[in-house]
Amino acid sequence: MARNILVTGGGTGIGLAIARHFAGLGAAVTITGRRAEPLTLAAEQTGARALVCDHTDPEALIRLVAELPERIDVLVNNAGGNTDFDHGPTDDLAGYARAFRANLDANLVGAALTTRAVEDRLAAGGAVIGIGSIAADTGAGSYGAAKAGLAAWNVALADALGPRDITANVVSPGYIADTEFFRDNLTEDRRRQLVAATSVRRAGSPEDIVGAVAFLASPAARHVTGQVLNVNGGAYKSR
Repeated sequence: MARNILVTGGGTGIGLAIARHFAGLGAAVTITGRRAEPLTLAAEQTGARALVCDHTDPEALIRLVAELPERIDVLVNNAGGNTDFDHGPTDDLAGYARAFRANLDANLVGAALTTRAVEDRLAAGGAVIGIGSIAADTGAGSYGAAKAGLAAWNVALADALGPRDITANVVSPGYIADTEFFRDNLTEDRRRQLVAATSVRRAGSPEDIVGAVAFLASPAARHVTGQVLNVNGGAYKSR
């Protein structure tokens, strides 16, 4: 029986690469996102089913669930990104609050809502995998705070899902090239700094993250849960 895979934010970048991987293995893949155009293109490239959804909106999630399979084997909470790139700086407190909450909604609340919405459909032997960020450990304002919150929330999620034989982990990328993450705000000097910070002296690729996600979704990782797997070329080291 083919596995059912749900990849949020699956229209571009890391999410698209993850969807392509699982579809290539014969899984039934559903990709979601807020923008119909990239989702349609991604579906054509991968054979995945594309459904438009804003994962921060409970009503949108209720509509999404009605379109999903009754069994979900792997949920990849990839939707998100640094929403600070979507608006200019603000000096007033109300604007600061809106900007801070936008990152929390996009990167933490959306993942929690999505998981809660499909929780009853998660199958034994399955996996929930969140896409975090090196910013959770190195700092990046409210974006880093949101990704740190994702890792902390995952600890409780692992305990909640573990008795059902479902694992919950976070993959934490560093700088990944060939994505829309930085919009058009990444200068060449900053790119060189990010690469120089790694031990391997190269940017990561979406395929580097695919490898980690594939492992965590595989039978080889059935005793791995409640963990953060750093994939950053050594830019942030841990022990």
